[in-house]
Amino acid sequence: MEDNRAEQIEALQVLEEFNGRLVKNMEIIVKELSGERLDDTDQFLKGIIDAINWEIQVVNSTMQVLNDGKVRVDKESFNADIVALSEAISAKDDAKMAEEFQRVIPVFKQLGESVNEVIK
Repeated sequence: MEDNRAEQIEALQVLEEFNGRLVKNMEIIVKELSGERLDDTDQFLKGIIDAINWEIQVVNSTMQVLNDGKVRVDKESFNADIVALSEAISAKDDAKMAEEFQRVIPVFKQLGESVNEVIK
């Protein structure tokens, strides 16, 4: 049990390093999807989606540690925000994607703060 917790903490430490870059990239993609598309916007978007998916996997596998002692990440709310973003991405609607990214940026910032609180 203690080994599992140590592994979860280690995964959260990696997520913490990763999260700040992801949030910064999400802020950039909002601009690109809001009319400032570049040649590599689709490739950049794919990288961001991959990073989001990785963070979601880490969150799902570390939820017990993340919410140890108090609820830091509300799984239902987190999932609802991710589903809305996923639907916008599936629709390939730049304006809708930009809107949904703007909605999830604070969610991922909060996730980073929660992770920081747990691993410190």
